[in-house]
Amino acid sequence: MKKKKNEKERLRDMLADSEFSIKGQCAISLLLTKLDIINTVLLIDSGRNVIQMKNGRMKSYESVCKKMQKKGLELNFETAVEKLNDLIGVRAICAYVDDIYRVAELVEKQKDIRIIKEKDYIKEPKKSGYQSLHLILEIAIAFQNGTQWIKMELQLRTAAMDYWANLDHQLRYKKGKKEAELIDEELRQCAEVIGNLDRKMLEIRKKIDKI
Repeated sequence: MKKKKNEKERLRDMLADSEFSIKGQCAISLLLTKLDIINTVLLIDSGRNVIQMKNGRMKSYESVCKKMQKKGLELNFETAVEKLNDLIGVRAICAYVDDIYRVAELVEKQKDIRIIKEKDYIKEPKKSGYQSLHLILEIAIAFQNGTQWIKMELQLRTAAMDYWANLDHQLRYKKGKKEAELIDEELRQCAEVIGNLDRKMLEIRKKIDKI
């Protein structure tokens, strides 16, 4: 029991105040800068900001524990680093669906970024209706002892997808299981509306581009 407690305390300390968290913040800063550059490149090409908003975060101890328990994993730091891909995360909000793939393509071309896995929840949404493009990647960070590759997750979505995801989190995970089940179908229907809105806005933009 004491060992488990010590492992949980170590997990909390490593996530909050450690070399891992410092390197994680460096990785976030670097990826955010790269997204700024990518947006500038696409701005020159299209005459508009493709990335409307972006932010990064280190996953909180509470969120890590909840996710690991859901997956049936032991609560220790090494397991968290190995099994969870989103301990370090960046999210970018794009104007249109096709912009998401344009940004992803340029991210993949970066010499100091390696794509480990791609999860396309836009082409194949989750059962809940969730839509987003997730890139699990490693980004090279230069430290005194050499280059280190840091694993992190990049989420790319439209403003409509982000709006739905934020409300889904509040409505589904802030309530009990019974309440969540009652709203599942309604949330899926809302997700379909969001998807149709994104597709319609893209069609309108393409018509304007042709004029």
